[in-house]
Amino acid sequence: MKVLDKHTWNRQSHFEFFNSFVDPYFGVTFKVDVTKAYQFSRSNDVSFFVKYLHATMQAVNDVENFKYRINEENDVVVFDTIHASPTILRPNKTFGFTFVNYDDDILKFQASFLKEKERVFNSKDLFPPVNSMDCVHCSSLPWISFTGHKEPFKGDKDSIPKLAFSKMESCGTKKEMDIAVNVNHALVDGYHVGLFNEKLQFHLNSY
Repeated sequence: MKVLDKHTWNRQSHFEFFNSFVDPYFGVTFKVDVTKAYQFSRSNDVSFFVKYLHATMQAVNDVENFKYRINEENDVVVFDTIHASPTILRPNKTFGFTFVNYDDDILKFQASFLKEKERVFNSKDLFPPVNSMDCVHCSSLPWISFTGHKEPFKGDKDSIPKLAFSKMESCGTKKEMDIAVNVNHALVDGYHVGLFNEKLQFHLNSY
């Protein structure tokens, strides 16, 4: 982790402007083709959720602005690696927040996910033992498709990107999902979300 020099940053004025907002987040929703990702999960004994979550984390770690956070001193810090914090649904239909360590190796990533899933299934805890900013918050809504999505707003200063995944739907010979992305505009612009979209589709198509 390092502290970004805001005085030499080409987005200094953008940061100062949007960081003054009560709610500086903006959100977009877009479709991705998950045909190859689904085929990979079926052929390799890998959860489909793990496959697209892993591709998401690969894309997040490819886009530097998605690794920026605002600390309590109002500094912009840059993390070396961003991890996943997905919600996991319990059999009783409540959920728990998690912290899944990112690894470029999908099987190691899946092992971390399964460990967190076991912890959630065997506890009533809402929050994981790890509570840090070097993650993205992820929600899955596999029951519905959507063209828009709004995250809850607590009112505290926040800079962690928030992602939501819809159910998978067949479209001819393809399978598609909607992805909602909510990011702090003090750190991330539309260009960076577009770059994330490109990286995500690339990793979804990669075996």
